[in-house]
Amino acid sequence: MALRAGVLVRVTRTASPQFVRPILFRLIRVRTEWITYDGWAWLDGYQINAKGDAVARRLIYVQPAELLPPEPTPQATPIRRPAPASRAATSRRVPSTRPPRPQ
Repeated sequence: MALRAGVLVRVTRTASPQFVRPILFRLIRVRTEWITYDGWAWLDGYQINAKGDAVARRLIYVQPAELLPPEPTPQATPIRRPAPASRAATSRRVPSTRPPRPQ
């Protein structure tokens, strides 16, 4: 996975021991100016909630090779509406509740 601005990744414990609970992370940049151990990197970005909103700006230390793509979101099922009634069924005359007119 190429790390570039805007990429959304799932950060789990395999990427860094501090992430016991996985988070979604939108990358702003990789901090290449900081010296790290081989295979590790500092990432600057935003933690994303389930709605897709940024909730916190974070600087995280991870193994980029262990970052995962976000889990696919379930597609919303369309609302099924009842089929319209046939014209013959809707054109029946409804009896009046008024008394008959005198003649």
